[in-house]
Formats: sequence, C-alpha cells, structure tokens
Amino acid sequence: MSNDARSVSGSYEAGLKGAAEAVAEFHEPESALKKLQHWLHQTPSAVPMIVLVVALLVFGVLADNFFKAGTLSTILQQIAIVGILGCAQTIVVLTAGIDLSVGAIAVFSSVLMGQITFRYGVPAEFSIVIGLILGTAMGALNGILIARLRLPPFIVTLGTWQILLAANFIYSANETIRSSDIQEQAAALQLWGGSINPGGVKVLYAVFLMIALVAVMAYVLRHTAWGRHVYATGDDPAAAELAGVPTRRVLVQVYALAGLFCAIAGWVMIGRFGSVSPTASTGQLGNIQSITAVVIGGISLFGGRGSIVGMFFGALIVGVFEMGLRLVGTDPQWTFFLIGVLIIFAVAVDQWIRKVAG
Repeated sequence: MSNDARSVSGSYEAGLKGAAEAVAEFHEPESALKKLQHWLHQTPSAVPMIVLVVALLVFGVLADNFFKAGTLSTILQQIAIVGILGCAQTIVVLTAGIDLSVGAIAVFSSVLMGQITFRYGVPAEFSIVIGLILGTAMGALNGILIARLRLPPFIVTLGTWQILLAANFIYSANETIRSSDIQEQAAALQLWGGSINPGGVKVLYAVFLMIALVAVMAYVLRHTAWGRHVYATGDDPAAAELAGVPTRRVLVQVYALAGLFCAIAGWVMIGRFGSVSPTASTGQLGNIQSITAVVIGGISLFGGRGSIVGMFFGALIVGVFEMGLRLVGTDPQWTFFLIGVLIIFAVAVDQWIRKVAG
C-alpha cells in the first residue's frame, strides 16, 4: 500500500516538472477617475492647493489690484492667528479628535501674559513664558480627560471652552490693557506685531512665525516616529496599540502641544491688535475658524489622513475669498456662503477619497 502511494507521489511530482510556477493574476484596468482618486488619497493637500490656485486666478481677473504685493501681504497678516490655531487643530483632528477650546486658550493665555505683567509687576519676558506654560497645561488637561477618562473630545473641549472663557472674564474683571501702556512698559508682549518693509510692503513677524510653525510641524508629522504615531492613533487606535504605540500618551502630548500653539497664538494676538482684551473675538470664533481651515485643507475629520500644509492652504483660501470678494465689491455675506459651500465640498471629497482605503 505504501509502495503504491510512493509511486503515485513520484508520478505526480514528475508531472509537475517543467510546469509554469507563476500564480494566476487578474488585472482590472483602472479608469482615469480611479487613478485620480488614488492620487488624491496619496496627496491630501492637492485639492485645497487646486482650489487656492483657481481662486487666485479668478480674483486676479476680477479685481485689478488683487495681485499687488500689498494685497497678498495683507491676506497673510489676516490669517496669521488662524494659521497658528490651525496647527493646533490639525494635530488634534489627525488623532480623530476635535478641540473646541483653541480660541479660549489663546485669549486666556494672552490675558494671563498681560495681567501677570501689569498686575504683579513681573517682567514681560517671564510673563510670556508663564503664559506659554499655562496654555500648554490647559491643553494637557483636555488630553488627560480624553485619554485617561475616555471622554469624547467634542464634549470635553466644549466644556473647557466654556470654563476657560468664564475664567478669562472672571480673572481679568473684563479689563482691557491698552496698547500704549504695553508699548511703554512691556514691549516684548507686542513682539509679533513688529514688521519688515521690503520694497515698501509691510510684512509682520507673525507671518514668518506662522510659516515656520507649519514647516516644522510638516517635517515632524511626516519624518519622525512621533508623527507616525499621531497618524496611527487617528487611523486605527486599536491596531496602533497592538503595534506598540502608546496611544494614550500620544493623545495627552497632542493636546498639550495644541495648547502651546494656542498660547503662542495668544501672544501673537497682542502684537497683532496691540492691546490685551478678554473680549477678543478669537475666544468665540477661533475654534470655528481653525476647524474651517482644517476641513477645507483636506484633513479628514475621521483622523489619520491629511497634511498640515493642506491646513495652511485652507487658511489661505479663506483669506483669499474674504479679500477678493471685498475688492470686487460684493456683499460680505457671500464670503460665508462660499466658505460654507467649500466646507461641504471638502467633506464630500474626503468621503469619496476614503473609499480607496475602504
């Protein structure tokens, strides 16, 4: 019986000699639309970049003085604070979270810097450091509540937004510190309001700070282990944990870093507006503006996909629309209308692109 089995086996193996060893493959030709979908999935900042270029061309044709250096410089100055808040919002959204407290942290940090200087006589430089540390602590508190207590980011940051705004008004007693007083006694607080004037065009230091932060974070997110951990945490936290990523620690670090960026934005606010005001509109609108820049910038609200450069393009798109429509002379409400359309369009495109990963 065994001899017969060996005989059959030997015959079978002999018959295989010379047979093709390649595994059967089936190739379905990709359509142009499918190729576009794959390309957009691999290059998330492409859509906002295309929208930005089209907007620049359209307003360049409609408004004669749109491409003047002064106009473009003004757009960059107007988005400086939003761009820095957008850096904070970007890293949070990449982890599939959201931070509704970014504006409140920025305003409260600016108030702390001003009040510590003028109320307690602390040198402005030390007050700035204290304000940056406290802003980082506010962000870390969000991270601890979300990562350690497993509370939803939306609920946590909605709550801390209200708490921080109230604390801001209570601590400051609604007192505004005037620009002239700051200029005379604490010039360091207005550092980012300084400017250079190449060719007679005013460019604030704050613009260079925003661009530097975007560039640094773009490198960190794409070329460091920590950046890859941020993407992994947002894409699939369960799989990331199995792969050894300390997801809870990453979340606390992300929210703490977001708090630091918000405090930097608060410092920039003092230089940009001159005064320290607890009623600054950023406290109410900063979260919406930063989320708008992130969404239009092609960063997925589901986490794990997007680019901080895309956020920068998103902030620029908003600035270009606001300035372009103003120069054309249209009703300002059209700005909100078109930005709303862009937000819905961006989310729809994100859903379509995510089908590739699915």
